[in-house]
Amino acid sequence: MTQDLVTSEVEQGVLRVCINRADKRNPLSRAVLNDLRATFEAAAGTADLRCAVLRGAGDKTFASGGDLKELADVKGAEAARDMAENAKRALAAVREFPLPVIAALNGDALGGGAELAMACDMRFAASGARIGYIQGRLAITSAWGGGTDLVRLVGPSRALQLLSRSDVLEAQDARALGLINAVAEGETDFETAIDAYLEPMRRQSPHVMRAFKALVLPSRTEGRATLDEIETANFSHAWAHPDHDAAVADLLNKKAAMQR
Repeated sequence: MTQDLVTSEVEQGVLRVCINRADKRNPLSRAVLNDLRATFEAAAGTADLRCAVLRGAGDKTFASGGDLKELADVKGAEAARDMAENAKRALAAVREFPLPVIAALNGDALGGGAELAMACDMRFAASGARIGYIQGRLAITSAWGGGTDLVRLVGPSRALQLLSRSDVLEAQDARALGLINAVAEGETDFETAIDAYLEPMRRQSPHVMRAFKALVLPSRTEGRATLDEIETANFSHAWAHPDHDAAVADLLNKKAAMQR
């Protein structure tokens, strides 16, 4: 039986979406991104929804970024642009969902995984979760609209610091910067903690929740085309640069050595 890459269900007014690749640390392949887009687009008109929750399977990783094995086939700047634009459309479906979307960071959100988390409206993290824009470690830039989201959320100075240092932040440090809205306390069961965070939203009327999202969405979407194009153009150039090939080869060699 083929395993669903993305699962979803509606429970008590909440659309629960899960990236279902825990054995691979929930990498964001093109198929996963396409399934995420289809899931959010299909649920957008569901009348009794109040919010959506997006998480990764397991307890280690929310999403680990692009699927390196698949992306090895992406050669050249034009192919990189096509890949980035397809992923941008998937994250736009999350960002533009007509109800609040909460990223439940059950574990690490790194690289493209951080971009996906930032496409959501809020982020609720397990105490041990981390988040980081680590694309620079592979000699590339953000690609999926996450750079624009980061600049708008924390401002240009902090965004540049996070991007240029490839920092990976612990949940509480990320909360202090505004990247994460809330963190589960200590040993609290994560499922219990996220349900408690959602409870006030469940008490709202669905049409009111849609109105709240409609109020804030323009601040996230209007005027972002220029920044998104800058991001895509720079990503495409960086992807095709020999520095990226060298960085990927180095990473794969280190992983192979660890498995021996």
